[in-house]
Amino acid sequence: MSPSPKPHGKQDPVVSLARYSEIGFIIPAAVLLGFFLGKLLDYWLHTKWLYLVGLLFGAVVGFTQMIRMALDASGKDPDSSPASDSSSTAASNSNSKDE
Repeated sequence: MSPSPKPHGKQDPVVSLARYSEIGFIIPAAVLLGFFLGKLLDYWLHTKWLYLVGLLFGAVVGFTQMIRMALDASGKDPDSSPASDSSSTAASNSNSKDE
């Protein structure tokens, strides 16, 4: 017999712990990966500044991914904008007035 499904609002504490620990690790991992890729490019191209580009790129990617994960955890769609929602609501309201 399968266990009864949990309500949508409640999650297993282990799942929540895994999600929040992943958010905590994503930024340092992205920054370190960008740094080491920049150092590798510095070595190959004989430059001394590409590690900074890699570091900044890793930080931007890490924060972007963290924001996407946080929005996903809160249940909001990061691709929808408030302007598109209000325009679709206005269009549906104008259609209902015509009837």
